Amino acid sequence: MSLAGLRPRLVAVWSLLLGLVAVVIVIEYTPVLGRRAAVTTSDQRLLVPLPVDQLGAVEIADAGTLHRFERDPARGWFYHGTHTRTEDAHDHAVDPAAARGIQDVLAAFGRARIERQLARETGKDPYGVTTPRILILLYRSNEPQPFVQYAVGDVAPDTVSRYVEIVGGRGVVTIPTYQIENLLTLIPSGVRAR
Repeated sequence: MSLAGLRPRLVAVWSLLLGLVAVVIVIEYTPVLGRRAAVTTSDQRLLVPLPVDQLGAVEIADAGTLHRFERDPARGWFYHGTHTRTEDAHDHAVDPAAARGIQDVLAAFGRARIERQLARETGKDPYGVTTPRILILLYRSNEPQPFVQYAVGDVAPDTVSRYVEIVGGRGVVTIPTYQIENLLTLIPSGVRAR
């Protein structure tokens, strides 16, 4: 049978069928490619350079007192506090309500946008980041060293921004003050430095 012998309707049906298969392939695989691109491309305006769901621990040093928040094996957040090396083994119970609260605050911090980037002045500390009262350290899951550290400085003159130095990074930036205030609310009131 030759192509000339095929009926025009049969050719049209097969052409339509092949066209539909092509459309289905494009629809099915385009979102997957888009998601992969979104994972590898980071927003340079975000303070935290990776998604919060990849964090395993967060430490907040407030006036010299270290407060640690960790995830348990089921990925629930809990306040770990600071333990000495001589302490016996201890368990950590995750309170679901507290875990949700920690998750919500950390998720909001993960969306903190850099408002301004400022040049660091050599020998001067107009931003309060050289000897900060607050340090924030973020750890990836199962990694002993922090992947990013922030020195939290003074409140800016506009009273709605806070100076933050990305240690070893892009220098001093400003973020909304409420982001730091929210993180500090995670520290139990009985142990928070005044």
